[in-house]
Amino acid sequence: MHIRTTLASATMTLVLAGTSAPADQPGPTLQGRAVLPADTLAPGPPSGAALKGTINGITFPLPSQPVQGFSAVMSGREPGEYLAMPDNGYGGKANSRDFLIRAYYIEPDFKTARGGSGTIEVRDFIQFSDPDNLIGFPIVREGTSERYLTGGDIDPESLQRDHGGDFWMGEEFGPWILHFDGTGRLLHAPFAIDVKSPNNPFLDGQLPSHPNSRGFEGMAMTPSGKTLYAALEGPTVADTDKSRRYIYEFSTDDDAFTGNVWQYHTEDPAYLVSDMWALDDHRVVLMERDGGRGLNARFRSVYVIDFRRVGADGFLEKILAVDMTRISDPDLISLPPIHEGDVGLGDPFLVTCESVEAIHAIDAERLLIGCDNNLPNTGRNPYLADDNEFIVVRVPGLKSLRW
Repeated sequence: MHIRTTLASATMTLVLAGTSAPADQPGPTLQGRAVLPADTLAPGPPSGAALKGTINGITFPLPSQPVQGFSAVMSGREPGEYLAMPDNGYGGKANSRDFLIRAYYIEPDFKTARGGSGTIEVRDFIQFSDPDNLIGFPIVREGTSERYLTGGDIDPESLQRDHGGDFWMGEEFGPWILHFDGTGRLLHAPFAIDVKSPNNPFLDGQLPSHPNSRGFEGMAMTPSGKTLYAALEGPTVADTDKSRRYIYEFSTDDDAFTGNVWQYHTEDPAYLVSDMWALDDHRVVLMERDGGRGLNARFRSVYVIDFRRVGADGFLEKILAVDMTRISDPDLISLPPIHEGDVGLGDPFLVTCESVEAIHAIDAERLLIGCDNNLPNTGRNPYLADDNEFIVVRVPGLKSLRW
């Protein structure tokens, strides 16, 4: 692979939105919040058979498919609608074999300073499948005609849509990039890189070169739809620098990785790259988080990176855009609590879910951020399974942040 090492200017000034912005420039502010109850179900077969009994208020198995764990979000078919994709289900390959891989069209009625119910309507969904036997290994629903994909087959974590309506999915069991048409039908065999996770079905006796569940968590598509930037959530097994995360470039025209790879440094070796979204052809917003939840969620930040800005150390430079542990909520949009005992609400507002994994730039100054609630994890409430939360954060000057 070709590591990009373009040198940046020696004279660099970082504008840290929300921490060192000019006094007359407001920092990131909570503009809207909408919550989908953790026990929301969609049509489909029973799910969660591997989880027994009642856990954090959720009783398993479930009578149909849960609508949970959003790891990607993008615009929908009309204003106000979004397409949100859950991940593989219950956190593992073995316990998610009855979780169907889908993306749901949703319409949040955001609670704002001007009103709004703060609820989310779940509409129809896209069902991902492999009816043409392209994936290259036996799937859970191998003997069915529709060959729906499940959490026992793939672990989808990021999703983008090109101008032709096709979907491109970042996945962790490979890790791979997967290409689907607009109906969710797989169009190609998985696109692989030079590392393999323990869940990769093509290990062929080799030792895995990448940790489990640390694959393509974040993936951004340029406005042209021609380029994907796919980021590994964690370090490779052999890497002595456990703060290093690789970001790979992929050409949708050529259906291939280009060979260009960038290096990104997390603030701590334990921190993870959880999602990205392109602001233009060169700059993306990137979420980096710790593994905490509830009041122990102490680090989760949104940065702006520019693929033309690589420091003398060979790593991408970054500018802090949002500190999600202290988002200003002057209008107290997040109050009152939905459940008795909810934490992290009020001013400042704290993103309490363990896995904040979905980001979408609505416009030049607003970010939509969503949580993967890892059903039935706790977070917002220490005693109850997390609801799915979406927030709108206004970031003044987001698209004009410059080095």
